[in-house]
Amino acid sequence: MSPAEEEKSLPLSERWPRASKFALSACAAAVAELVTFPLDLTKTRLQVQGEAAVHRSRVAAGQIVPYRGMLRTTAGIVQEEGLQKLWQGATPAVYRHIVYSGVRMVVYEHLRDSVLGRAEDDSFPLWKAVVGGMSAGAIGQFFASPTDLVKVQMQMEGRRKLEGKPLRFQGVHHAFMKILSEGGIRGLWAGWVPNVQRAALVNMGDLTTYDSVKHFLLLNTPLVDNSLTHSVASCCSGLVAAILGTPADVVKTRIMNQPRDKQGRGLLYKSSVDCLIQSVEGEGFMSLYKGFIPTWMRMASWSMVFWLTYEQIRRIYGVSSF
Repeated sequence: MSPAEEEKSLPLSERWPRASKFALSACAAAVAELVTFPLDLTKTRLQVQGEAAVHRSRVAAGQIVPYRGMLRTTAGIVQEEGLQKLWQGATPAVYRHIVYSGVRMVVYEHLRDSVLGRAEDDSFPLWKAVVGGMSAGAIGQFFASPTDLVKVQMQMEGRRKLEGKPLRFQGVHHAFMKILSEGGIRGLWAGWVPNVQRAALVNMGDLTTYDSVKHFLLLNTPLVDNSLTHSVASCCSGLVAAILGTPADVVKTRIMNQPRDKQGRGLLYKSSVDCLIQSVEGEGFMSLYKGFIPTWMRMASWSMVFWLTYEQIRRIYGVSSF
């Protein structure tokens, strides 16, 4: 058999390993996103409630802004907008994770296995895992930032309707085209700096924690590479990711959701640093953790669904365990 014929006889996972891992991680991410999306919507609504910059403009206009907690926000969405609105913005969110998760997983494994390198005992030192996780998250999020922008803005459409404001978008494609026409290519990357910062922190918590905890358990406990080990590691990764990523997530959401002028410049915040300062000065430090409970609940459940699905899909398709 010639080398070309021998290569063709190999399974797809061996012929195109990175493309296969991209596709498998994208599938697992899509499942996790659909299951946990209502928590993401609730978290986004909570993060923009009581916004100091918005409050000042609405007080001047004589408008009263209601404030709700997590359960009341969720119940309010169902009662005022309908159950199906808990998945408003899910389509761009799935698109986002196809790009984001696909890129970050491939980049992290490449850095771990080929660039940074494992130790002699096949472990991956923590500092290398941190570098790999932050780099992979930042790169993946940069490419996925336009889809994240559309997701955030579509998640706020229900609230605009209740406030008597006209809806901005008719669908995902219309949202992309409108943002592009109003702000150009740069407009699609509005808020990308806090977005990338958040992704780097989240993946330092998610990828780094999952990989480190999983291999620590395999090397130092009787646990084997199965669903129990994956579940423990994913629970740890979700908690750490929520703690590290929530402040940047709040800033990202507010930057992306703010009104803009005809040139695409934000009307409330000049930059992510300005948003951070205004939020802390106007609402206190804990405003950076608005929506933390649904964020944590979502990240914990998202990590659980994603990692269990991803590991099982890899096993089914003959790809080595992560």
